[in-house]
Amino acid sequence: MKKLTLLFVSLVFIFTGCNDTKKQENTQVKKEQVKTYTLTMATTWGPTLTPLIDSAQNMAKYAETISNGRLKIRVDASNKHKSPLGILDMVKGGQYDMGHSASYYWKGKDLATLPFTSMPFGMTAPEQYAWFYQAGGLELMQKVYAKHGVLSFPGGSTGVQMGGWFKKEINSLEDLQGLKMRIPGFAGEIMAKLGVQVTNIAPGELYTALDRNNIDALEWVGPSMDIGMGFHKIAPFYYTGWHEPASEMQFLINKKSFEKLPKDLQEILVLTIRTAAYDMYIQNYDLNAKAWKKMKEEYPNIQIKTFPKEIMVSMKEANKELRAELGAKSPELKEILDHQDAYMKEVREWTEISDYLYIQNNL
Repeated sequence: MKKLTLLFVSLVFIFTGCNDTKKQENTQVKKEQVKTYTLTMATTWGPTLTPLIDSAQNMAKYAETISNGRLKIRVDASNKHKSPLGILDMVKGGQYDMGHSASYYWKGKDLATLPFTSMPFGMTAPEQYAWFYQAGGLELMQKVYAKHGVLSFPGGSTGVQMGGWFKKEINSLEDLQGLKMRIPGFAGEIMAKLGVQVTNIAPGELYTALDRNNIDALEWVGPSMDIGMGFHKIAPFYYTGWHEPASEMQFLINKKSFEKLPKDLQEILVLTIRTAAYDMYIQNYDLNAKAWKKMKEEYPNIQIKTFPKEIMVSMKEANKELRAELGAKSPELKEILDHQDAYMKEVREWTEISDYLYIQNNL
């Protein structure tokens, strides 16, 4: 009997051991069968330009974590690829699978890309996000970028950008005549119509240009990114924004690269892009508040100013004229601008009732 028992135990041990070995072998086979995908992303930003570079890096981190390591994204800052304003071309041509930049940089290639960043006197960031994700804005963006062979998604908002640092107070339209100012893009064209001598200078040379009176004023972003540039040390008048009320960055994806991914990884990519974009918005909001607190404590002579009414009226008139000119050149651009205007008219009433009056009544 004892011999039979020992034999039975031995058989059970052998059988169990075999099963365990098979399980281990099957697990190993499954692990070997799991395919990983690696994408490359080029950004317009340098490696330390927070929070813009953070949006790209965070998205890559989220995607790898949620996919359990199946989707990896290598992020190259501008110092690596040396072409900060070549992102669309590199993604379109397949040199990179993805890019992180801003849509209005491609105005010279395609006018219709302009409105997907921000437009003067346009929507606030919450309004613009609602337009993208609830009112057809995203579909319009995909339609524009489809002809370039890429997908485009919102990539993080700076919110309202400030109107710029001025060495002298602006009290009238006459004060703008011949004023030398660094303000690029569509806003620069508006200011030029008002008599400003618009120039564009490399970021690394801006402080010196302002300090040496080569320029009288400049527009950058907002406290979070302005503080590191030091403009507040030499230009005491800080004007409120009008030209970029919701500057949205963008993620670009080469369409062929996207379609090579399994469906679940495509979904993970899109969802992590959306998460990283909103994360950048709230991160920058917090950084702006902290940077402004530090600025006013260390440089109490800084004065927050708003452009006089006559200047604001003239800016709006110039904006209207320029939009009409560009719309005549590009029916596609006009379609997008009209769509934005219609939605802003609808959503702005609620913004005024809710946020605006809440703040006004609690000052």
